[in-house]
Amino acid sequence: MSEMQDYQSSLSDPKSRKFETFSYLPPMTPEQIRKQVEYIVKKGWNPAIEHTEPENAFDHYWYMWKLPMFGETVVDRILAEAEACHRAHPNHHVRLVGYDNFAQSQGTAMVVFRAPLQEPR
Repeated sequence: MSEMQDYQSSLSDPKSRKFETFSYLPPMTPEQIRKQVEYIVKKGWNPAIEHTEPENAFDHYWYMWKLPMFGETVVDRILAEAEACHRAHPNHHVRLVGYDNFAQSQGTAMVVFRAPLQEPR
């Protein structure tokens, strides 16, 4: 068995903070994000976009960007909404959620836009 790696992550070091499983991997390319949206659509999950300030990402609910996109199957529309949220809130993290109607829970959630790092004051 290979040795487990300790991912150093702390509130005091903004660059080290992790959000959901995908944040432990290198940042996704636009093509990889598209593949994730395609997966959400293929599973029949309802996509939704959420955003929040970086300092609130751990201990607050994220704000909903509009309503969930119930029944939306056009990948470009979903990606356009994520980009619109990012443009409207450039200093927020933006995440994509896929709600699973059957399980009544989130099927997936991933940060698709990270806020730029702010210099400490």
